[in-house]
Amino acid sequence: MSADAPRAGLWRRLAGGLARTASKLGDGLAGLVRRKLDADTLAALEDLLIEADLGIETAAKIVAAVGQAKHDQELGGDQIKALIAAEIEKILAPVAKPLVIDPAQKPFVVLVAGVNGSGKTTTIGKLAARFTSERRRVVLAAADTFRAAAIDQLKRWGERAGTSVIAREPGADPAGVAYEALESARAEGADILLVDTAGRLQNKAALMAELEKIARVVKKIDPGAPHAVLLVLDATVGQNALSQVETFAQIAGVTGLVMTKLDGTAKGGILVAVAARFGLPVHFIGVGEGVEDLAPFEPHDFARALVGLTHDPA
Repeated sequence: MSADAPRAGLWRRLAGGLARTASKLGDGLAGLVRRKLDADTLAALEDLLIEADLGIETAAKIVAAVGQAKHDQELGGDQIKALIAAEIEKILAPVAKPLVIDPAQKPFVVLVAGVNGSGKTTTIGKLAARFTSERRRVVLAAADTFRAAAIDQLKRWGERAGTSVIAREPGADPAGVAYEALESARAEGADILLVDTAGRLQNKAALMAELEKIARVVKKIDPGAPHAVLLVLDATVGQNALSQVETFAQIAGVTGLVMTKLDGTAKGGILVAVAARFGLPVHFIGVGEGVEDLAPFEPHDFARALVGLTHDPA
């Protein structure tokens, strides 16, 4: 197998996952082929980007840059797509950062937050599988005790990944679960502790109190914990993702993002809007159901797949 094969495989999954967004943009761009990039064409282009959920401000910024570079020139569809992709990549490049697990912090405690239905528990399971495949020892904490289904789901993922899962009965104290899990992870010599948390936004005060208590009790064992706070976002909610980031950033002190379900939406541009507004690191994106479909975020490939361009190994 060549060295490029793994990346080619990631590209196929990414392009497939973003096909609905790319198709929506591509169909619109088809009507702009061989038209001069005059004011009317640029306005139509801006509308297309807004419809793909890049957001009004981001779309305007991209179109202004494209218009400045190629104003009144006659361009083909792929040329326009390449210009847009380049501008999108400029926005995404600063936030494309891997999740770095500090081996000096053992276990490295990752608090995972997100609204119910965002794919949070599934993402934790996929991360556990990824880390165990890297020969890291992982423990999972089922601290979303509000939903029995979340506890059961995390247990199933733990079995699949071969990791320990610390859980109690539904309704148990989430902070108590997290505390017990950190004690267990330390006793096992685990490298990473992934903590699932509740995602009920209906009562922000209760959620804030719950997350603050989890952080407070794990600090009794490790003053530096949690070492990372990941927010899982569902791409299918479109612009609602912006308010979720704002809320959880205030409540939980988010350090990085994971965006899921990009394969199930024509709103893939929302990741660009989130990156432009908040500047938070984007660690992973989800483009399918399989474990391998949770991929590290790569801005060059994402930008090209988003507009429907072919693979460019540059």
